[in-house]
Amino acid sequence: QVQLVESGGGWMQAGGSLRLSCAASGSIFSTHAMAWDRQAPDKQREFVATIRRDGTTTYTDSVKGRFAISRDSAKKTVYLQMDSLKPEDTAVYYCNAVVVTTGLRTLDTWGQGTLVTVSS
Repeated sequence: QVQLVESGGGWMQAGGSLRLSCAASGSIFSTHAMAWDRQAPDKQREFVATIRRDGTTTYTDSVKGRFAISRDSAKKTVYLQMDSLKPEDTAVYYCNAVVVTTGLRTLDTWGQGTLVTVSS
């Protein structure tokens, strides 16, 4: 009914940049908070950043000043600009969105994940 599709992952050297995108599709009436989490190998999934409907943002400390989350509400898309990448940023990045469907159900939806690998 609602899908999130991430793109933009890949391999990058430390110090480089990548931009992740996540597009929501399906029977969506409106999107609310959108966010990115990540899961590094052999570690628990952790919060990275969120952007609320009013545009306010929150970041985990380890990415502050390096990552920037943004959204295009008309396109139902959230972005994560990742600069000054570090090897410890290597992880599968998951997109999350809280959406209201055309049937007026509120869903907390996750994408399938996109792998980011940063080499030293």
